[in-house]
Order: sequence, then C-alpha cells, then structure tokens
Amino acid sequence: MTVTIAGSGLAELTCAWLLASRGHRVRLRPRPSYGPRPLLLGEDTLALLRALWGVASPADGHRLTHRHVRWAPGPPDPPLAHPAVVLDGALLCRRLLDRLCAHHPDAARPERAPAEPDPEPDLEPDPAGPPHWTVTAEPPTGHPGEHWAAGRRHLLAGEAPLAPGQDATTARLDRTDLAWLHLTPLGNGRALLQAMVPGPVARPAELLGRLLATSELAPRLLHPPETAVALPAAPRLHLLPATAPSTCTPGTLLVGAGAIRYDPLSGTGTAQALRTAILAAALIGSAAAATPPDLLCAYYAARLRTAFQEHLATCARLYPQAFPDPSWQHELNACGWPGTPLTG
Repeated sequence: MTVTIAGSGLAELTCAWLLASRGHRVRLRPRPSYGPRPLLLGEDTLALLRALWGVASPADGHRLTHRHVRWAPGPPDPPLAHPAVVLDGALLCRRLLDRLCAHHPDAARPERAPAEPDPEPDLEPDPAGPPHWTVTAEPPTGHPGEHWAAGRRHLLAGEAPLAPGQDATTARLDRTDLAWLHLTPLGNGRALLQAMVPGPVARPAELLGRLLATSELAPRLLHPPETAVALPAAPRLHLLPATAPSTCTPGTLLVGAGAIRYDPLSGTGTAQALRTAILAAALIGSAAAATPPDLLCAYYAARLRTAFQEHLATCARLYPQAFPDPSWQHELNACGWPGTPLTG
C-alpha cells in the first residue's frame, strides 16, 4: 500500500509513523513551517504521544504545574494540580519528521528541498499497481471544503511580558461578560494571552487589551499584547459521508483539524487530532487487507460525527454557565447539532 502524507502537522506525521511502522510505503509531502506555534499539552496528551512515538516528554518545553480557573461569575476555584508542558509545536513536528525519516528510511521518503521539482510519474500511481491513499489536513484542490460549523466565535491571541514576580508555572483561565481569557506562561518571562469572543474581530489587539483591562489577569502582565491575531475557533466538522467528494472517499482521508476541530476551551484538540491519525492508519491498513473502502469511509465518518456531537454537548453545558450576555446567544444556539451545512 502506498500512502501520500500531504502535510506535516502532528496528525499527518503520526499517521505516517504508524503506517510506516506497519510496512506501508509512505510518501511525505511536508508543508513549510510558518514560525513558532505555542502548544500546551497536558499529561494525557503527552502520554499518548509517548505511546505512539516511543519518545520521552520534550526536554526543552516549559513545564506548568497548576491551573487556576474562574469560569462562572464569582471567586475563582482553588488552584488545581494540572501538569502540562508548553512547547513550540512547529519544532516538535520537525523533530518527529526527522525521527520518522531516520527510523523508516525505506518506507518513508525524506523531505525534498522546496526548489526540487516533484517527478510527475510519482504523482500518479499506476492504476494497475497497489492501492494508493492520500492523508491530509486540507481538502483536495478544487473542492469547497463544506463543513458543519457550530458558531462563528474567534480566538484572539498575542504575547506579552509577565509582570515582575509573577508565577510562571500556573496557567490561568478568567472570564468577562464578553469572553473567556487564558494566560499561559511561556517560560521566558513572557506569556501567551488568548481570548474567545462570540464573532469576528476587526482589530484583535485593541479588543484583547480592552478585555484584559476588565479581567483579573491584567496585573499579571506588564502590558497588553502589542500585536494579536484573530482565528476562527468554533467547533467544526467537515462533511464526512461516503458521498462527500471533498473529505472521506476511497483514496482520500482528512485528519487532524482538517477533519474535526474542537473548541480550544476543551484542551483536548491535540489529543483528538492524534486519534484521527490512529483511526486513519487503521482504516488504511484494513483497506490493504481488502476491506471495502466505502464501508471503511462510512465508519470513519460515523466515528468523527459521534465525537463531534459529544463535544458540542459539552460546549452546550459549559458556555451558558459563563455567558448570559445576549451577544453569546448565537454561539449557545449553535452548540446544538447544526441543521444546515455551512461553508467558508
């Protein structure tokens, strides 16, 4: 079985690692990295990575020990022991890619230099040869990528220096009437500040500063982030019935956030992305053993749809506790199973 891995995120690389370990030929098509990407991994997710890749916890990550939460109006909960590691997700993926190529040089093709052209014969496998699958986090070119989107909320994110004397081992979640905010110490005297708001934002840094000013997190930073980004962050599921040509069809599988995206509040998005990789590798292995691909795709679709509905049910329980503000009503309504596919 020949499998093309189009991408270099945790889900794509993990799927490649599992397939190469089982003797499949993996063709790597990594995408370029776009700079550091802070990633907060809890102990459960780290344990899953260790089990999948056979590696120890990252030694160069910044370790956190506790989490402090104020979700509903009123005083915060007592600090909870919550071991986690903050690391550069882009650097972690580069190291896993190196490990994949080093351990499976015959099964996995190493990364080419960006300027080196891809030989045309290798792009189109021989129809008479062994079956070919493509695993990716992006819909194939030319398809609109229809998905179920449970809302339109956006995540604002920016870095700022911690105030002198602040605890650098505790992650903190706070809320205002409009947003929840999360402060993650990065271990270098700085912190990542994130805020979830109920819709698109024109000036993210300005809004992030205003939200911080009304939050109990404000004294913990020397000043608000000077720059910020706003990213769509509502839970999202790509259409996955066997009849959907853009996602799960015999020969193509979406994994990671390309298949299913969780609300960042859950803290389980990375673990869920890894689970899609495990399931995709098992599906391709079953296809190699002559299980009908259309049945496998229908099973994959059903598993992801069930996981998505359970995640929405969790959001529906949590968000009303924190946001009675009318601006959140659309997001609360969207936590129900969507009745119409949204695109974009």
